[in-house]
Amino acid sequence: MNTRMRRAAVAVAATAMAVSLAACGSAKESGDKAKDSGGGKKGDELKIGLLLPENQTARYEKFDKPLIEKKISELTNGKAEVVYANAKQDATVQNQQVDTMITNKVDVLIVDAVDSKAIAGGVKRAKDAGIPVVAFDRLAEGPIDAYTSFDNEEVGRVQGKALLDALGANAKAGQIVMMNGAITDPNAKLFKQGAKSVLEGKVNIGKEYDTKEWKPENANANMEAAISALGKDKIVGVYSANDGMAGGIITALKAAGLAKLPPVTGQDAELAGVQRIVAGEQFMSVYKPYAPEAAAAAEMAVKLAKGEKLDAIAKSKVDSPTTKGVPTVLVPVVSLTKDNIKDTVLKDGVYTIDEICTAKYKAACDAAGLKK
Repeated sequence: MNTRMRRAAVAVAATAMAVSLAACGSAKESGDKAKDSGGGKKGDELKIGLLLPENQTARYEKFDKPLIEKKISELTNGKAEVVYANAKQDATVQNQQVDTMITNKVDVLIVDAVDSKAIAGGVKRAKDAGIPVVAFDRLAEGPIDAYTSFDNEEVGRVQGKALLDALGANAKAGQIVMMNGAITDPNAKLFKQGAKSVLEGKVNIGKEYDTKEWKPENANANMEAAISALGKDKIVGVYSANDGMAGGIITALKAAGLAKLPPVTGQDAELAGVQRIVAGEQFMSVYKPYAPEAAAAAEMAVKLAKGEKLDAIAKSKVDSPTTKGVPTVLVPVVSLTKDNIKDTVLKDGVYTIDEICTAKYKAACDAAGLKK
């Protein structure tokens, strides 16, 4: 090869190398930008982590988990994998589960925190690993990307109003007991605030408890203490933050030998709670349509995993103690009493007549007009 031809070949090779390097640099830069903006994820072949807090309350395993899984499957043409774990009310275990999800390289994480403060470190570790986090049902601390729940102060207001309606003219004839939820659950504080905004000044609050871990047995022990302190005949009503605790409370009231049970509130429309309402042992529950909440969590998770914006889903924003302006979906709630069982949990297919009206409750169901 002569000198001129050699120089031409070198020039062509150099140009090709420069173009190649530029293209590589451009691709890398484009990839980095996609990564920074949350893009570059797989299409529908996503791996979505789901962490739920406990299995004492029926809703998590019976409703939330299958509803979220179903919606994610619909949104991803059945191609997404949901990796599930339940912390069984242990905040330390839940933080370990977050680390496992990070190791498994999930694309997004849905977390219902056992303890909203304790989970903050896990949320930060997930974010540092490039994994967006959706706070489900409870407003977790740390750098969360989205949040969905019910209007929790409204839950308390609905409970408080129902209790006042049940008490009527007897609202100040004696004392009520307030059985609030766990202090580790930020929702419990909101339930209490909402209830007190309705009840204060209109009832006499004889005893008030923040019940450890939402456990029925703890509510039962607290109620026994309240009965001992106030006298069984002085208690005209009980504010119970959820149905599980209402069961423990009613057991204590029955054991005390009351001639007539005072009205007791609840929340979650658990099957046992609905049956107690039919039987006249529990006055009300708060029915929270789980499907819209689960759908919102699934939609936000899928969009975040794909690097898409949440504007079309999250129409409002909330502030947590650590993060401002979190995109949020809040779902409305319904006061469930004997009068609207047909129009709520039966109409929505949460339960069937056969599930509610077992042999033990058949007579009460007949009296309430709950028949096939």
